[in-house]
Amino acid sequence: MFTLISVTEYVVIALGAALLFGLCVFNALGALQQSGYAAKRYAHWLGRKGNMTRSRFTLLAFLIALSMLVLGIAFSFAGKWAGYVPLVSIPLFVSLYCVAERRALKVPLRGTARAKRVYALNLLVLAVLAFALIVGANALAYFTEVALISHLRYLPLALLSLLQPWLLVVANALEKPFSSARNRKYLKKAARILHEAKCVKIAVTGSFAKTGVKSYLAQILSARYKVIATPESFNTPLGIARSVEKGLDCDFFIAEMGARHAGDIAELCELVQPDHCILTGICPQHLETFGSEEAIVAAKSEIFAGTKAGGFAVYGDIGMEKAVPYIKNLVKVPVGEHGECGALDVKCTAKGTSFKLALGIRQVECSCKLLGAHSAYNVALAAAMAYKLGMSAEEIEQAVSRLECVPHRLQPILSGGVTVLDDAYNANIRGAAEAVSVLRLFEGRKIVVTPGIVELGVLEEKENFAFGEKLTGLDLVLLVGDTLVGAVKNGYLKAGGDAEKLAVVPTLEDAKKKLSSYLQAGDTVLFLNDLPDVY
Repeated sequence: MFTLISVTEYVVIALGAALLFGLCVFNALGALQQSGYAAKRYAHWLGRKGNMTRSRFTLLAFLIALSMLVLGIAFSFAGKWAGYVPLVSIPLFVSLYCVAERRALKVPLRGTARAKRVYALNLLVLAVLAFALIVGANALAYFTEVALISHLRYLPLALLSLLQPWLLVVANALEKPFSSARNRKYLKKAARILHEAKCVKIAVTGSFAKTGVKSYLAQILSARYKVIATPESFNTPLGIARSVEKGLDCDFFIAEMGARHAGDIAELCELVQPDHCILTGICPQHLETFGSEEAIVAAKSEIFAGTKAGGFAVYGDIGMEKAVPYIKNLVKVPVGEHGECGALDVKCTAKGTSFKLALGIRQVECSCKLLGAHSAYNVALAAAMAYKLGMSAEEIEQAVSRLECVPHRLQPILSGGVTVLDDAYNANIRGAAEAVSVLRLFEGRKIVVTPGIVELGVLEEKENFAFGEKLTGLDLVLLVGDTLVGAVKNGYLKAGGDAEKLAVVPTLEDAKKKLSSYLQAGDTVLFLNDLPDVY
């Protein structure tokens, strides 16, 4: 049983099985990557209603086992070769699985070093488990001396498919110590660069508009100064570290800071050590991970404690009542209708926004191509910080007139006579309502494509119902997926929405196919909150 030849046979078959079953894991690995390699979020994705991943792996295991059983019995006359014939079932059904599962993720798997390590370890885990199953089954066949058991001694390999989604979690756990050590080294280098930098550092956080306010502030300050800002939505320790790895040869560094749990902002502030900060506002976004609105307020307010004493604390007037008491040893700069700075007399059209920008005792008339009243609010937050940092009202006015839209944040795109409002990156309660208001500013037919709003915890049903109520009167409402669309649909119909103008489709690709035969020149389509696969 354990001769050199037999052990070599076990090893070769185990490696072959691992390589074959490893071909089935790419979509699951992509979901794990989108989950930030967090096992809990990945498990939530696996258990989500409508997610067929586990069902497909179970079906694959069943078909392989059934096929091996049939072949093992049918070829029992083949003597010692009867046990090997059933093995053809594995490449056959794995190939069929890969063809059936060829649908790409909305957010493709990125071939990062970490993803490659997790994949390699997954193959190793598969191979070790396959070897153990083979040895166990062969031992059973050897000691029982039952011919049928000998013919079916490789049937237990079907279990690899059944366990594959969870074996990926094991591989991820095995890889984590390596990534953690590597990340600590990377962050240590970034901390040294940040602490030695001579530039002024500004932190931006909030429940919404972090990326927008960061971008607008960078554009305004760039009119006079050299500015470096974290790109896109890089708002984690590693994202910030990546942003500064080439050094900080600038006058200002602007760091966006995100948070899903208490202590996240404090950790980022410890890394960056900001001189000034902006808190855009607070709403129940990420209530699912924070647990309560009080926890959200406390977590976002960590930015005040993490900013150097004497710095400016610019903050909006949305949901800030409980956060203001956290501001200590900083110069308060309230922005809003009754604040020191703010956007007044806001006028919105389908071509842009105009408003009076109040900067202390000064007021200047501003206009920009940004869409929606919320854009004026966000610009005012950025302008208030720029004003406090020494830019004149006139310089700010000119810079505001040149502001460019942030990609995927209510970005208008003209395509074939159809206006696309790309607000696909993210959505929160406030932003979603504003986006629909902007859509109504356009002439022609108005269409919205959305899966709803996520990460609202216990408020998810209520807020998505309310969001659905805001969609009445549009010419077509396309709801995508199954996670939240029920509440949105109920709200829409309860508010008197036309059921004939409402459709639910399983994927964004299905929505695009439906639109391709519906759209005509002059239409406007709002793509709101294109959720990644893990939702």
